[in-house]
This record gives sequence, structure tokens and C-alpha cells, in this order.
Amino acid sequence: MAVTLETDLSRVLGAKTAKAMAESLDLRTVRDLLRHYPRRYARRGEIARLDDLQVGDRVTVLAQVRKVTSRRMRNRPGTLTEVTVGDGAGQMQLVFFNRKFGKLEEGSWGLFAGTVGEYRNSKQFAHPDFHLITGDDDEDWARALIPIYPASKDVSSWVIQKSVKLLLDATGGFGFVEDPLPEDLRSRHGLLSLAAALLDVHRPTSAEDVERAQDRLKWDEALTLQLVLAARRRAAALEPGTARPRRSGGLLDAVDAALPFSLTEGQREVGEELAAELSRDQPMHRLLQGEVGSGKTVVALRAMAQVVDAGGQAALLAPTEVLAAQHARSISAMLGPLARAGELDGDPAGTRVVLLTGSLKAAPRRAARAAVADGSAGIVVGTHALLQQGVEFADLGLVVVDEQHRFGVEQRDALRAKGERPPHVLVMTATPIPRTVAMTVYGDLETSVLRQLPSGRGGVASSVVPVADKPTWLDRAWERLREEVAAGRQAYVVCPRIGDDETGDDETDAPDDADGAPGDAKGGDDRRPPLAVLDVARALDEGALAGLRLAVLHGRMTPEAKEATMRAFAAREVDVLVATTVVEVGVDVPNATVMVVMDADRFGVSQLHQLRGRVARGKHRGLCLLVTEARETTSTGQRLAAVAGTSDGFELARLDLETRREGDVLGAAQSGRRSGIRMLSLLEDEELIAAARTEATALLATDRGLADHPGLAMEVAALATDERAEYLEKA
Repeated sequence: MAVTLETDLSRVLGAKTAKAMAESLDLRTVRDLLRHYPRRYARRGEIARLDDLQVGDRVTVLAQVRKVTSRRMRNRPGTLTEVTVGDGAGQMQLVFFNRKFGKLEEGSWGLFAGTVGEYRNSKQFAHPDFHLITGDDDEDWARALIPIYPASKDVSSWVIQKSVKLLLDATGGFGFVEDPLPEDLRSRHGLLSLAAALLDVHRPTSAEDVERAQDRLKWDEALTLQLVLAARRRAAALEPGTARPRRSGGLLDAVDAALPFSLTEGQREVGEELAAELSRDQPMHRLLQGEVGSGKTVVALRAMAQVVDAGGQAALLAPTEVLAAQHARSISAMLGPLARAGELDGDPAGTRVVLLTGSLKAAPRRAARAAVADGSAGIVVGTHALLQQGVEFADLGLVVVDEQHRFGVEQRDALRAKGERPPHVLVMTATPIPRTVAMTVYGDLETSVLRQLPSGRGGVASSVVPVADKPTWLDRAWERLREEVAAGRQAYVVCPRIGDDETGDDETDAPDDADGAPGDAKGGDDRRPPLAVLDVARALDEGALAGLRLAVLHGRMTPEAKEATMRAFAAREVDVLVATTVVEVGVDVPNATVMVVMDADRFGVSQLHQLRGRVARGKHRGLCLLVTEARETTSTGQRLAAVAGTSDGFELARLDLETRREGDVLGAAQSGRRSGIRMLSLLEDEELIAAARTEATALLATDRGLADHPGLAMEVAALATDERAEYLEKA
């Protein structure tokens, strides 16, 4: 039988097995099956995995039957069979109701698959699938390494293993697999052929086999992805744009003259970089990442002013109305009369700054849209409302996207499409991005980094308040807050939930390990609900912070109420703002010096760093207190200690990557087989990803591109056009 990678599995495995694989694992072709790699490998009799299992995991374990007992059930008819299995390190119970197991004898080895449950503090499988190792399996099970595959309830790991063996037998090996990687590239990096790598990953004889195979298969993933991104960069560079060169005596010079501080060296360097790119005919596509408080907004404003000076318009897209309104206020304040061209007190040499959000009333919305359409509004600040039909620009020259991780590429492109010619694009994030993530998720953008903070900032000291270990520390935290308020300063108290409605108002993005990691305080289903803004504000007002002026801020408030609250806080009419993470990005109140984060273990590492950046934005030193019930010795306690121990956002970004699975970093559709990333690790494979990026750039830089590498071109085309490559659109 002639088999290719595109052959339907039904021709090789039969209709029944192929249907089960397609429906439960989305494996439909020979390519899908061969690219469905083992999750790990087991050895018969090894010190293994039972002690590591977590309740709720669906797993496959290799273990030996230690004891089999059956008894009549008391409260219902039938028989209960309990089987104890062990793996050399631990043991667990298998429970079966009303089934006979003549072959399940003490001493026999098998693979057992099911969802880990718990009964009387002991782990167990209820009605697991199992496959006993018998003489018929000698060829497979005598092997040094037994592959354990990602499986499902309907397709077990051993069914996948036997299917791979059937494919191997039917084709006489994997010789039919054509290698997409150029031979000289494989030679440079010492890589196996694809056929050899697939054989070794599915049928290894040693750990060295697995390591060599995985190295080669990671290259397939990294190179294909980097080729797609490199092609996007090349295509973007060939787009016909409009040059927006710097002009003296305009808005940009006015902005520089109005700044109450000197630009940092980093701001100047990035500013010159942007100015040069804006002056070219090809549209700029740049990511600006920087530490919290490093002054990205000033850099963006200077770029917007340059575009307005050149006759174009600039649009700033913000993720929330609170942040959009603040941007509009600060830009207008910085420009002064130059932001009010056409008004009585405006400077005719300036422009207009317009705010466009979904909550605008009909008349102001019409006026704002008219100013955008006729070009009198040179700087347009808004939320998703900017993307709506009916918002037309006279000459859109620059798109600035703030907090890029809150938007998808499709939203960025929707705004770009409002320009007659492709506008320049600057996307910004205050969430530091590890180099590998920048190369993978943001690989279609050039990158600039701002690390240096403006002089005159007080800096932030951070401490963990472990209330389970040291309950009196919380009282001292409220005392410190009162001391700061008494000195004329202000504070935030941040909570993970709004309150009242017990469901649907969690505003955190805590990582998996924050929801009850082993050994953490109150883990699992017994964990109390997160603390809520409305409850905490009420308790503080009546207790620890009685007599202070408190206000609340959260996502369910009307835009008008949110704006009024923020204005009151900025005007020092409020001492303490009790809020959700709506204050996470962009909120700038220089007089705020204290932040108390309640249930800090419910927040991710990068989110805590973002929140901490809201204080000490003026000359006074700041204090961030991370309140948690997690014990200091637990993984969560240690994670919070790491956040408190450094203010280096890039170091914390790497820690964040370590605490999240690959899919959490890339997004739900960006991991597993839907993205082609099954084996590549953004944390461990930095050098490999960088090398693949270099090779991809070199391959596309030749006159013929991928014309001499049809197999590789097909892989790239499949990833670039497949609707399942959505992960590239979720940057």
C-alpha cells in the first residue's frame, strides 16, 4: 500500500479506530499520527510517577498489580472490586463496580489510564481503562522505553502505540517520509533525517535516541514558524507606505519644549529610531516594550506629533476607557493650546485631540467622528470604538496600540485598514517579554526596549505579608498605609473580585499554580472565594481605615462613574482607592505611594509587577504589600517572595514563563497540534529558536527563496494558510 503523510488514517488503521482518533484527538492523517508525540516514556519497574499524580489529571501509568479483592456492596446490589497497583515508589487504588477481571492477577504489569480521583485522602482510579502486558506484547513491552501518549477516554495510549506500530509494519519503516529541511542545514546543526527522528521518538531504544529525535523535531517547528514570521516581515517591508519626516517648528518641537523633565537616554535612542522609520516610505512595524514607568507614552506622543507635523493623523488604541481617557487628558495637558486648534483659546498652529469611546453620547460621538473624518483631529485616542464602521480617517499615518497583549493582530489590522495606504504601526507593552516569546509571538515586529526609568522616581519597596504565618503583619500593613496618608499621600487596595455577584466578576489572570498548588494554603475545591472590592472596602471603612476617605473602582461601574472616581483620586479628594485590576495599566497618580494587594497569590507574576508600577510615580518612595494566605514555604509563597525580591521586570517575565504552561503563554489556540508547536519550549529552547530565526531570514534572503525547497515551502504554506494557525493572530 502506497502511503504518504496525507493518507487518511482509515486506510491504514481501519474505519473504527480512525473515526475514534478523528473525533477525540483530531488525528486524521498519517502526518497527524506521526506528529502526535509521546508525552513521556516509562520503564517497567522504574521508580515512577504515582506519587506525582494530582487529583483531576487524566493520565496513563505503568504499574504492577499488588493486590486484588472483591466484596458485595452494602447499599446497592453488585460487587466492588478493589485493585492495588504500585510502581516502586508509590501505590494507588483502582475501583471497579460489577465487573469480572479474571486476568487481573497479582504480579502482572499493565498500563492503567483514567482520571485521578480521591477517596478518604487516597488517590484512586474509578473504572480505569487498562492493558495488561502479556506474551503477545513481548516485542513492544520488552523495549527499554515505553511511550506514553496524550490520550483520551476513547483512544488510550496503548491504542496509539499499536497504531504507530501498525503504520510502521504496513510501510516497512518510515522511508516514505520526505524531509523538508535542506540537507546543508541539517548538516550544520547535526540533525537527524525526519524519518529517523520519527522512528526514534515513537520507538526509541535509549534516552539518547529520544533526545536526538526531539532536537530534530523541535527544529521542524521552530524553522517553519520563523519562516512564516520572516515572510510577514518581508511582505510588510515591501508595502507602499507614506513617509512622515520630521519638521521643525511644529508639534514635536512644542512637545519637547513642554516636557517638565529631560528624556532618558533610552527614550532619546528609541525616539531617534522611530523618527528614522517614520521618515521612510515603508510602513514601520515595531514593538516597544519597557519597564513599568519607563516613559513609553512620551515616546509614542513624540512619534504621533511627528506624523501630525507631516500632515497625517495618529490613532492611539487603549484597552480600557479609564486608560483611554487618561491618555487623552495627559496628551491634551502636555500640548496645551496646541491641542485645541479651532477653539477660542487654541493655537491655530496646533491640532485637536479627540477621545472616542463606546460610552460617548450620540452628539459628542458625531462631533468626534466628524473631526476624525475631516482631519481636524490630528490625534485620536480611543478604545475598540475606533474599530467600528463609520469611523473614517482623513489620512491615518500612525497607529499606536497600547498594552498590545490586550488586543489581537486582527484588531490592529482593522485599525490599519482605515488608512488609504498602510500606516506606520507602533505597539507597546509594559509587560516585559522574554526574548523567546518576542521572537515567537511577536516575530513579525521589530523590537525596541526601554529599561531605564526616568530620574526623580522614588522607587518601590515590596514585601510579602504572609497572614497564615504572621497574622499580626496585616495590622501593621494598615498602619503603614495610614502613616502615608497622614503624610499627605494616597494608596490603592487591590482585590481580585468585585463582589455582590458571586460569579463572573473575577478580574485576575492568575496562573495555574495560583489556584491551589500542592501544599498551598486552602488549595483545590476547599479554597474560599477571592476577596471582593465591595466587601473589603466596607470592612476597611468600618475598621482598619475608619476615618479615611475611601472610594471604589471596578469594571461594572458606568464609564462616567469610573471617570469621576479617577478624577477625584487624582485631585486628592480620595485617600484610598479600593479597586480591581482596572488600575493595572496606565493609571498615573504621582501622589499615590502605597499599594496593598489582597489575595496576591490569585494574580500572575507579570500582573503583580504591573500593579506595583502604579505607585511611586512621583518623587516619593513607594511601598507594595503582597497579602496572602499561602505559606512561605510553598511554591506560591516562594513565587511571591521572588516578585518582592526584584524590580527587574525582565527577570520576572522569565519567572512568569516558568510558572505557566506553553499554552498559557501563547494563548489557548497557540499550543498543541493546532499551532504546530507540540515539542518546542519557549523557556528551554532559546538558542534553538534564535538559530532558526537566523536560518529562516537567510533562506528568504536568497533570490529563489524557498523555490529550491518545495517540502519546506509546503510546510510553511500549510501553517500560513491553515485557519488553525490562529495563534499567529493572537499576539
